[in-house]
Amino acid sequence: MTPAPGDGPVHVLLVDDDADFRFPLTRRLDRRGLIIREASTGEEALAALASFPADVVLLDVHMPGMGGMETLRRIRESHPKAEVLMLTGHADVQDGVLGIKSGAFDYLSKPVEFEQLFARVRQACDKGRHERAREQEAGFRRWMEQRMAATERLASLGTLAAGIAHEINNPLAIIAEAAGWMRMLLARDDIRSQKTTPQIASALDKLDVSVARAKKVTHQLLGFARHTDTVVRETDVRALAEDTVRLLRPEAESRRAVIEIETATEGNIIWSDPDQLRQVLLNLVANALHASSPGRKVRIHIACQGGHCDIQVRDKGTGIPKDSLEKIFEPFYTTKPPGAGTGLGLSVSRGIVEKLGGSLSAESVMGQGSCFTVRVPRVCEAHEGVACDVNWLDQAREMQKGE
Repeated sequence: MTPAPGDGPVHVLLVDDDADFRFPLTRRLDRRGLIIREASTGEEALAALASFPADVVLLDVHMPGMGGMETLRRIRESHPKAEVLMLTGHADVQDGVLGIKSGAFDYLSKPVEFEQLFARVRQACDKGRHERAREQEAGFRRWMEQRMAATERLASLGTLAAGIAHEINNPLAIIAEAAGWMRMLLARDDIRSQKTTPQIASALDKLDVSVARAKKVTHQLLGFARHTDTVVRETDVRALAEDTVRLLRPEAESRRAVIEIETATEGNIIWSDPDQLRQVLLNLVANALHASSPGRKVRIHIACQGGHCDIQVRDKGTGIPKDSLEKIFEPFYTTKPPGAGTGLGLSVSRGIVEKLGGSLSAESVMGQGSCFTVRVPRVCEAHEGVACDVNWLDQAREMQKGE
């Protein structure tokens, strides 16, 4: 039997207690290109199936110990994708019929005519492979439908987010301008002496904080909706981490926290978009600082080896509930208290990393802390929305060859 192109070799398990029957049949099937394994009992057959991916099982009905019908039942339970052909004596046709009712593909009576058996093996194998192909196609179709639905939701959400951000920015500008004018009035001598001036100044301070927060939200909304091009160039990951620490040092000092950088490898040069990676690191480290208790450390661990670079941000904070680990990457989902987070930082960060050809994942243990891992390729290949300097990419590939 010649398997269909791409199907691979056909694996057959021959189960019969008669060695004189097995030996010549195995030789003839082997000459037809089948991969054969033998078993003399039902127990041996089940043990063989644990490591032998049989497409078809040729199973004798009458065997010592575990009989053919019990072996069939066990095979259907533990290896449902294997097709079973029952082998019966002329006087045992009812056993063959019972086998079909119990899930066997067909039965053949001994003495077996080889070409008939060979044809049945082929039919059984084709049936099993077609069913597996249909299952894979159905699974792929379901996956594509889910991806398309998610893409459509995100596209609609992005359009809505951009619209909201622009609409909010206009009144924010007016509010900020009015607040500035009121501060100018408070500086006048005839108003500065009023008893209510300190209360008005305090209210303006709150107004400024709220306007700044609203601007931050609209900025994140626009970042979520905007599809900016990625520019790939030589990037020192260690230097990026140091930039992040420098930018977040005031925040860390206010929380009495320390940010440490650890590198597991000497060479930390990759070819990616440093500006977008910096934004991801800022989001992750800022989140780690917010999650940590005063005095705790936040660690940035870098390991660039092989074809990828891992950047881990670890904290010793309160942790994230297990059922929230995937939800935290959804737009507008946050585990922070009301008013403390927008729920866009991690969603934007994952989008950036995936555009760079990488992944962003999270692990967490409640009460012990969390670890976010950014994995990006050492060389970000050019594709739609990603611009690369060809010379730099050539240098990068040469560097990888030399490692």
